[in-house]
Amino acid sequence: MSFVIALPEVVTTAATDLAGIGSAIGAASAAAAAPTIEVAAAAADEVSTAVAALFGAHAQQYQALSAQAATFHAQFVNSLIASAGRYAAAEAANATPLQPLLDLINAPTQALIGVPLIGDGANGVLPGQDGKPGGLLFGNGGNGAPGDPALPLPGGNGGAAGLFGNGGNGGAGGAGAAGGTGGTGGLLFGNGGAGGPGGIATIGVNGGMAGAGGNGGNAILFGTGGAGGQGGTGLAGANGLNPLVFDAATPGPDGQNVTTSSNPSDDPLQAGNGDPGGTGSVTLNGGTGGLGGSATSTNDVNALGGKGGIGGDGANGGAGGPGGSGENSQTSGPATPTGRGGAGASAFAGGTGGNGGAGGAG
Repeated sequence: MSFVIALPEVVTTAATDLAGIGSAIGAASAAAAAPTIEVAAAAADEVSTAVAALFGAHAQQYQALSAQAATFHAQFVNSLIASAGRYAAAEAANATPLQPLLDLINAPTQALIGVPLIGDGANGVLPGQDGKPGGLLFGNGGNGAPGDPALPLPGGNGGAAGLFGNGGNGGAGGAGAAGGTGGTGGLLFGNGGAGGPGGIATIGVNGGMAGAGGNGGNAILFGTGGAGGQGGTGLAGANGLNPLVFDAATPGPDGQNVTTSSNPSDDPLQAGNGDPGGTGSVTLNGGTGGLGGSATSTNDVNALGGKGGIGGDGANGGAGGPGGSGENSQTSGPATPTGRGGAGASAFAGGTGGNGGAGGAG
């Protein structure tokens, strides 16, 4: 079995559009009638006269067909308008006997507790107003109204369902206010209503805080609990600032210098290493690493300069200390290694890493 759904208002709109199309076509045909029916011959010869008569005959046939089409078009439009009226009358006839019966069923509970026996609850209308509960037997709860967007007024709560039905959805929160709680689903069957979204953060309202999303409504026996509402959108954060750097941490102490003149057991002769530079902060540069100690030998003993100290971490990393020098006064002795320069330190966010120290001279 096939079913047809007809909306009287849609049929009426279609009939009006078709009537406008017919009027436009009729006006165009009337404007073309005079210059096409009586076509003047291009010359006085027989051929020109015959061509003009042929075009004139075609124009007369077109006007006759146009008149027939206009008549059919008008009849079709009238049929559509009449059909729309019949559909509307049928809907009214079907609805009228049922509404008094439904009012009679709902009258006792409506008078006692203000809730119908069958039917959906009304939606909230005023800002923050709760939705009405659904019918005791059948009916969905009404949706809560949103809060005032300029005031911290919470959204209205969704209405609860009766035995069968879904809870109403909570309304959106006002400025920085919480969304409404979803209504409870039917006692036997029905889903809980969704919680309303929280209100967006507004400067000067609720301390600039966004509203929390409303809780979803509960399902009782059979059904699914409603989804919680989304939290409100917060205000944009302020731009970050680069810290000001004023000074540097304490530099590391230098390594100890050493000297030998004639003790071969001191081979190689090692100078002390420089200590690391002091650690800074986001507003304090790292300290410079200490200078490596110098080693001086007056015999064939190898003299090794100390390592430079590592630069300290800070807003800008401290430079590594230079390596110490190794010196041997015996020109016939072996080559003298030098101390290594200290490593540059790491910078904190936004700073520049320190330079590595220079190697010591041989």
